[in-house]
Amino acid sequence: MATIKDIANRLGVSVSTVSKGLNGAGDISEQLRQAVLDTAVELGYTTRQMRGKDRRKLCIFIENMDYETPEQFGYDIILGFRQVAFRENYDVTVIPVTPLFQSTEKYDTYMLRNGYVGAFMVGFALQDDWISQFSTTGIPTVLFDNYIKKNPCVASIGTDSFEGIDDAIVHLMGLGHSRIALINGSRNSMISEQRRQAYIDSMTAHNLPFSDATMPYGYYVADAAKEHIGNLLSMGITAILCGNDLIASGVITECNLRGYKVPTDISVIGFDDIPIAAKLNPPLTTIRQDRCELGKSGFYTLHSLINHVPISRTLLRPQLVLRKSTALKADNP
Repeated sequence: MATIKDIANRLGVSVSTVSKGLNGAGDISEQLRQAVLDTAVELGYTTRQMRGKDRRKLCIFIENMDYETPEQFGYDIILGFRQVAFRENYDVTVIPVTPLFQSTEKYDTYMLRNGYVGAFMVGFALQDDWISQFSTTGIPTVLFDNYIKKNPCVASIGTDSFEGIDDAIVHLMGLGHSRIALINGSRNSMISEQRRQAYIDSMTAHNLPFSDATMPYGYYVADAAKEHIGNLLSMGITAILCGNDLIASGVITECNLRGYKVPTDISVIGFDDIPIAAKLNPPLTTIRQDRCELGKSGFYTLHSLINHVPISRTLLRPQLVLRKSTALKADNP
């Protein structure tokens, strides 16, 4: 278990300063106090007050997403949620779930039996059993990258894929690219469908050519590139958007294996800006989702639902991060 000294070492402050931050002393800044609390949550530090019976219980259910180390996509989402939940006097339990778990446990029953007042759902697929149950639940529930119509107890959060994809295409157009493809994530995913439609809308708006062949589905893993890269290169594609950074890493690898250089021959753009993006060769231009802020937004949205404010959707703005994987279109790609 983490100690006050561990928190002090992480922040580079004294043990007494950490103690003041944990106990609400008035002689340190609010910014420093929040940094102490956020670090305490990240390191797993707890006190008797933190475990008090007056703290309300929330649950994060997570499926199909890695979240245990800072390099993984879900880590900052969970961390951001837990940090603001702690400040608002909520306890948070993170529960990995599977389709089998959902088929044997009813959502409402599980929540009521375990005393949870609300939940944040991360990584769920459209065909999951619980997705259909969210249409009628009366329990405050927030979905990441999913959406349920006409239930005031359920809200959605995410990042604006339409703005992000359009920013990427405008950037590529400025570099002279017009033959632009999208290697998407998996089917049966709301976010895959959104990014596909965002690509269609942007390509249409800018009078650029596209077809079903230029926007294939894959999976949100690096190996997804293998199935599609040969066909796209044979079509004369000079730039490839990817459903996430892992797919983009696979695209770079496959292009190199086939004798194409990134970005000299092929420009590549990812989505998410997970830590590996900046470490690829070349470093990856990508559409950043601020995952810590997404986690915080998940809590604030859930807190609103608990207090009977019927939020529908919350979308954060993306940011196009320019690195070295995009360049001017070559004359002879």
